[in-house]
Amino acid sequence: MNKYLKMIGFYMVILLIIVVAVTFLNPVQDEVTTIIYSDLLTELENNQVQEIEINNAKVTGVLKSGEQFESIVPQYVIDEQVTPYILENNLQVTITEQQDSWWISLIPSVVIIILMVVFFMVFSQQSGGGGGKVMSFGKSRAKLHVEGENKVTFKNVAGADEEKEELEEIVDFLKSPDRYRKLGARIPKGVLLVGPPGTGKTLLARAVAGEAAVPFFTISGSDFVEMFVGVGASRVRDLFETAKKNAPCILFIDEIDAVGRHRGAGLGGGHDEREQTLNQLLVEMDGFGVNEGIIIIAATNRPDILDPALLRPGRFDRQVTVGVPDVKGREEILNVHKKDKPLGEDVDLQIIAKGTPGFTGADLENLMNEAALLSARKQKKIISMVELEEAIKRVIAGPEKKSKVINEDDLVITAYHEAGHAIVLHLLPECDTVHEISIIPRGMAAGYTLSLPDNDRQHMSKTKLLENVCGLLGGRAAEKIALDDICTGASNDIERATKLARSMVTEWGMSEHLGPMTFGHSDSGEVFLGRDISRSRNYSEEVAAVIDKEIRNIVENAFERACAILNEQRDKLEEIAQRLLKDKTVTGEEFKALFEGLPIEEAEIVEVVDGATEITE
Repeated sequence: MNKYLKMIGFYMVILLIIVVAVTFLNPVQDEVTTIIYSDLLTELENNQVQEIEINNAKVTGVLKSGEQFESIVPQYVIDEQVTPYILENNLQVTITEQQDSWWISLIPSVVIIILMVVFFMVFSQQSGGGGGKVMSFGKSRAKLHVEGENKVTFKNVAGADEEKEELEEIVDFLKSPDRYRKLGARIPKGVLLVGPPGTGKTLLARAVAGEAAVPFFTISGSDFVEMFVGVGASRVRDLFETAKKNAPCILFIDEIDAVGRHRGAGLGGGHDEREQTLNQLLVEMDGFGVNEGIIIIAATNRPDILDPALLRPGRFDRQVTVGVPDVKGREEILNVHKKDKPLGEDVDLQIIAKGTPGFTGADLENLMNEAALLSARKQKKIISMVELEEAIKRVIAGPEKKSKVINEDDLVITAYHEAGHAIVLHLLPECDTVHEISIIPRGMAAGYTLSLPDNDRQHMSKTKLLENVCGLLGGRAAEKIALDDICTGASNDIERATKLARSMVTEWGMSEHLGPMTFGHSDSGEVFLGRDISRSRNYSEEVAAVIDKEIRNIVENAFERACAILNEQRDKLEEIAQRLLKDKTVTGEEFKALFEGLPIEEAEIVEVVDGATEITE
């Protein structure tokens, strides 16, 4: 605010100087004698007036002696006495209209000057880059966060205990460096936070800013690169110069892959603007200059495309992987996001945590927000378990489309399709537990079968993968058996099953004929076109034919197995499909009761608490 007040005051002073100059630098007029109107009448009677000018009540003129005069004469005197004298003596007379005051004549000039000043101020703000001055493109756009301004601390970060420990060490070093120096320890110059989107990399950096009692600068990788050549490198230099003046401090560069991409991988050759910026960043991080007390934290979800020189020790000494939280971490994250939300007594966040494997911190925050929105839509004052379970399905597959008009034949096809998925998944021991079946459209799917795993798995066995392929093809098998026809509804299932089978053969070495070998790699090596356009082939045509045959065998065997299971359970397929046509949605407990032939009201309710989701069309 003070900055703008000073700027406005400066321009007002300039405006005042211009007005004064215009006023007082006008040409100085000759001296004029003021006379009373009785003397003016006397001069007129004596014929001593050479010329006269009448402007309303003001009369000016020149005497025959050359003296200039002015006089204020009442209008009636002018009409009755002055005018007859003028006519009798044939005087040269000028009659003018009343002129405005001098300051009124300056108004147009003042308005123009004000408009020019306003235009200059706006232009300087728009084109001044980060510093607010004209043509200051080379200035860094980093934002400085002072102590107490950031409310996020490590208490707000959950499900990342090891990651917090790594960063707490850096904060502790900045607060008490002597304890480390006595042991000869050197704190890492840079820390790279690596992980999928939504796992909390930026949140961790904000927590460091809240914990550290030192200046904290934040900037995005894209803020360095500009359309003008050399601007990015200049901004890097300015950033580090500013950091040196505020050392010890922390620099946080978000999405560093925007500027740190592997050199030689772009379309512009080896000397484009982005690479110049990266070269300057490499020099500033570990060159001949000394950056004592400056710690750099960067975040990216694409570490594979970063330049190797950026990742070597001395620049980014430490890489901290921020992964997807486990069940314990998910529960802790949910507890963080529940603080300002009134939850009902029936809410068990442990069940929600077990039912959301694969969810990131951002997904869980979105889940809690969706549940709150659903409760507000229903005019509720608390969030119940029903809203949380519905929010899980909304996050995964989108909202239900209950109002969508669906043809009766399509409903029948979807019912048999989803019933086939559920029965195959239920009878295969390695497949996940069926949690819910529905033929109500949700998102892009005409229906869905929701299955929940027993735990968070790090490894997938070949047996489980083959059974997953079989479960994906259960819908197509049900269409063939029950309807004696097939349709397009299984397109997504077939795509996923084929992709899974291809990964088993080409990536995970699960083919008996080809053995434990990997075929193809994602790094194409085409430097001119980029490094991640497609997966290249490093095998012969004969091997490619064998790969295709192995993939076909996996998919066909899985489909035949699914058909065999459904042929044996034809009556259950019919019963569950008819139940879906009647109720539209069947829960996991109801499905188990129907499958075991128990009345639903007498079925033992088994609470499914583990979970991720599998949505199949």
